[in-house]
Amino acid sequence: MHPAALPAAELLSACDELRTRRSGPGGQHRNKVETAVVLTHRPSGITAEASERRSQAENRRVAVQRLRLRLALEHRIPPASDPSSLWQNRTATGRIVVAVEHDDYPTLVAEALDVLHAAGWQLPPAATRLGVSPSQLARLLRREPAAWTVLGRMRAARGLAPLA
Repeated sequence: MHPAALPAAELLSACDELRTRRSGPGGQHRNKVETAVVLTHRPSGITAEASERRSQAENRRVAVQRLRLRLALEHRIPPASDPSSLWQNRTATGRIVVAVEHDDYPTLVAEALDVLHAAGWQLPPAATRLGVSPSQLARLLRREPAAWTVLGRMRAARGLAPLA
C-alpha cells in the first residue's frame, strides 16, 4: 500500500511531529502558541508543514493532507497488477471523479504516477492499464500543478516530448 493511502492515524504514527511557532497574520494567539505543525515521514524523509491556521489540530489536519500529496508525488512503489478498488470505484463511469481537496485525491495521484512510472511515463499504456482514457489520466494530474510538473520532469528525463 502506498503511504499516501494510509489512514491519518496510521500515517501520523509513521511520522515525527514538530510543533513550533511561526510569524505572520493571526494575532497574539498565533505568535505566542506553538500552533505550526511539521510532519516528517520517517521511512521516506518527506516532510510537510502547516502554520496558517490558529489551531494546532487544524494545522495537523492540513499538514497530513500536504504530506499525503508530497508522498504521492515523490514516493514510488511498484503498482499492483490491477487497479485498486478505490480507483475502480472512482472511475466506474469511465471518468475520474474526485476533487483535488478530497482525501482520496493523493491516493489516486500516487496510483496513477506509480503506473506511469512502470509504463515509462507514457500516458496511453498507463491509461489502458488503469481503465481510463489518456486524456482523463492527464486531466487528473493537471488539476494539481505539482503533479503535472512531476509528470513533465520525468518525461523530459527520458527524452519524451512534453505534454500540452
